[in-house]
Amino acid sequence: MCFKIGTIIFCTFFVLVSSTHIKGEFSTNEFFKFLVKFGFQKTDIHYQKETYGYIFGNITANVTFKYPITFAVLDRGHFLHYYKSRDIVDKELACQVMFQNLNGTAYHPKCNAYGQDLFRRIPCPKGELCVDEDTPWNVIKKNQFTYVIQNSGQPRFWYVSMVSCYLDEVTCTWHHYTGAPSSDNKTLTNIPQIINYDFWLVNGSPNLSFYNTLLYQFSFDRQNTLELYLVFWLCYIILLPVQIYAVRTQKHPVTKLFTFSLVLEFIALCFNVLHTVKFAVDGVGFAGLAAAGDVLDIMSRTLFMLLLLLLAKGWAVTRLELTYKPLVFGVWLAYGIVHILLYVWNTEKFVCV
Repeated sequence: MCFKIGTIIFCTFFVLVSSTHIKGEFSTNEFFKFLVKFGFQKTDIHYQKETYGYIFGNITANVTFKYPITFAVLDRGHFLHYYKSRDIVDKELACQVMFQNLNGTAYHPKCNAYGQDLFRRIPCPKGELCVDEDTPWNVIKKNQFTYVIQNSGQPRFWYVSMVSCYLDEVTCTWHHYTGAPSSDNKTLTNIPQIINYDFWLVNGSPNLSFYNTLLYQFSFDRQNTLELYLVFWLCYIILLPVQIYAVRTQKHPVTKLFTFSLVLEFIALCFNVLHTVKFAVDGVGFAGLAAAGDVLDIMSRTLFMLLLLLLAKGWAVTRLELTYKPLVFGVWLAYGIVHILLYVWNTEKFVCV
């Protein structure tokens, strides 16, 4: 049982890593797929083009769809009801419930000509723009679609997903797209169809990415992390050799434990710096290094907490024998477990908040 729990936590570290360059495929038998949550910065009225948020890319298929399904970009207010309704067992009903609050809000050329630009009908024709792109000059070159996000009041999170639902343009009602069309093209079968997607989410115009290189690829809640990592990394580069020299001369158990904690933190910083620098360049980074950096950071903090507990008991200061060992190590173990659980929860809650 403990092994299974450990495996789940380990997999969480190395799987739940977000990026701004999203590639993959979606099968209609999945029904719903959440792709990414991204925070777009507040739009500066004096530099609007440079501070808009952009989502752009390509969504295609190698097969013909009888009806186009839906690519949705929603803010939190629209997303919560839509997301919670995806688990309804009857998928025909699920499509109707998911979109019931969006029918009067989302733009559609026939059903709601004055709505917001929230959906794209996918897949897009190969080599052409998506059918919903009615202003071709607004689409980033070599891409099939572009969303321009304006947050005039404050930064906001936007949620991107795909769902096997299509809108009947005659009745303006939503239906479940079950799969490939039948041989006579009159009905839908349960044979799944695949869509390939490749798109970016960025803060600032893609044509002016040099304007804010250190912010461009990052969700607003992660902006300036590269600068912070670099500052701390430089501090460690200077101070860690001093600490290592001190522990070699003093050979005291407290300084040894403290130095080991610092070394773990320094390695974690190196991993995070490498990941963040590459992320700033390509929007992907090194997912494995980022996860390893988080793990080492937790280990460093947990080890430092053990040092504080030992010092509070006077170990290696007033006495060499440690009393109340079960209590000390019990508190330390509880701290470590809580730290790991909070990390996992914080990583998973990105969908619901």
